[in-house]
Amino acid sequence: MFTFNYGAGASAWKVWLVWIGVFAALFVLNELTRRSKVGGFLAFVVLPIVLSTLWFTVLRDQTYLDWFHLAKVYSSTAGCIGFWCIRFVHGTRKDGTRWHLSEYKWALLFPPLILAINICEAVVRDIEVGMKYTGGGFLADENMAYVLGGSWNYMNAAAGILNILTITGFFGICLRKWSKKDTSRDMLWPDMLWFWIIAYDVWNFTYTYNCLPHHAWYCGFALLLAPTLCAFTVGKGAWLQHRAHTLALWCMFAQTFPAFIDEGEFAVHSTYNPTVMWVWGFAALIINIAVFVFMLYRVWKKKMNPYTNDIYAGLSVYDEVKAMSAPVWEGSKEAVLAAESATSAPASKNAG
Repeated sequence: MFTFNYGAGASAWKVWLVWIGVFAALFVLNELTRRSKVGGFLAFVVLPIVLSTLWFTVLRDQTYLDWFHLAKVYSSTAGCIGFWCIRFVHGTRKDGTRWHLSEYKWALLFPPLILAINICEAVVRDIEVGMKYTGGGFLADENMAYVLGGSWNYMNAAAGILNILTITGFFGICLRKWSKKDTSRDMLWPDMLWFWIIAYDVWNFTYTYNCLPHHAWYCGFALLLAPTLCAFTVGKGAWLQHRAHTLALWCMFAQTFPAFIDEGEFAVHSTYNPTVMWVWGFAALIINIAVFVFMLYRVWKKKMNPYTNDIYAGLSVYDEVKAMSAPVWEGSKEAVLAAESATSAPASKNAG
């Protein structure tokens, strides 16, 4: 599937070691930015401003300044800022009652909207490569990267459309309650379950393999695995937030150090094997069809609108995430943690 740049001095163990380093860095940085309100603000508001100044001045001759790369880095950063606001923006009304941005439905339309737009961009790109580069060709806006178009592009484009259609439960988005174990205030999406995430990952990896074959080793492999692992372990229910954080951080890194993935011993390319590309395209389509059929079954069973309602409520994986959610306003972090300590202390004493 991939070929290492042995001519530039690469070795399999060194490239794998760098891949592990990239994966670990993405996972750790996501943990830091999700668990810290200030850390998230610095990473997704302050840092992009500083880096933008560098990209358009001292780094303008070596970084990506085409619309595609700029749209990707700024759209992913915009997603992080939007999610940060949903998690932390709140205030007091004139009558003294508290309000939180996450309680407004118009605000909860932002996560599915930016996710759908992101997928649409890739779907259009897949179709473009399939139409214009059958037999192979070079993409001018991707540093003259070679791509090989074929039926796999159309299968994956169809998978992407299905992936959008199966984004459900917009208004069920909520926040994680404060606890001693986790004070992140993650943006939870209970209806976005493991089968949709796997379908997205297979589709997105296939997209990078089709349209970014010189970057898929990192942005298709490591970049997809990091948020998924977090969503299945320490950060359950908040996959989209993890995905946005890791994507924005990676895009900022790649924009600042493009030579790391474009040239030298750590650059990794696709083998351009049509059979491999067809298998991935077919797998993406079949998996997303399966998720779509399951969604239709749940719609039929529950007689609900899948977009304004949580159609997977009642499944154990859904209930596990929903149980971690907090009321719109549960009080300050300090007060909630103090109450948790007060209720757990007698239990611990009795157990002893």
